[in-house]
Amino acid sequence: MNGDGVEVEAGNTGGITIWAVAERWPRRRRKNACGSSREEEVESVSRSGSKAGSKARAESKTKAESRSKAAGEGARSTFISTPKQLGEIAEAEFIAKAVGLGFVVAKPWGDSEPYDFIVNPKKSFHFWRVQVKSAHTVGADGGCSFRAHDHQMRSYSAETIDVLVAYARPMNAWYVMPVRVVEELKSLMLYPESRKKRSRFEKWREAWEILRGPVRRPRK
Repeated sequence: MNGDGVEVEAGNTGGITIWAVAERWPRRRRKNACGSSREEEVESVSRSGSKAGSKARAESKTKAESRSKAAGEGARSTFISTPKQLGEIAEAEFIAKAVGLGFVVAKPWGDSEPYDFIVNPKKSFHFWRVQVKSAHTVGADGGCSFRAHDHQMRSYSAETIDVLVAYARPMNAWYVMPVRVVEELKSLMLYPESRKKRSRFEKWREAWEILRGPVRRPRK
């Protein structure tokens, strides 16, 4: 090897074989004024940007969820505002409940009839005239109040309906009562979740089997 780091070998033929050895010198990193390398700066900036981006995305998601929740609450508070709308919601839930139990439900055309629905057990000739009443608030005593009369303030009778269904919506409690139970009444109170008070109508809670039997109407 000569002084320049090149190996020289003499062969038998008198020729000279030169072996060039390339050495890789370590690359120096440029340091900034604070003593950190450029690579360290880039990595630090990348980590900072990633954290900032994650924080921004989290804040954006939280704000979106808050707006969505507020919009939902606003929609509920503005839509359910009149007794008629609440009654329509109760009727829709009655249809879903009765159909889920295997009944056929029909609604008379218009509002001229004194009952809301005609309920028929499948594969039978029994047709029940059903009036649905609903309560959407709970009183201080834990009870739900229901009207048991029509729009003319007349009590229901066997001449107008066969069954009165009372729906305590806050407790999701249904009472299926033959009309004879509520005749001559203007209102009634139910206590679905009260341990201190029980009404005499509690025996009719979830009494859907009534609608599977024959209808008994008084002869005219």
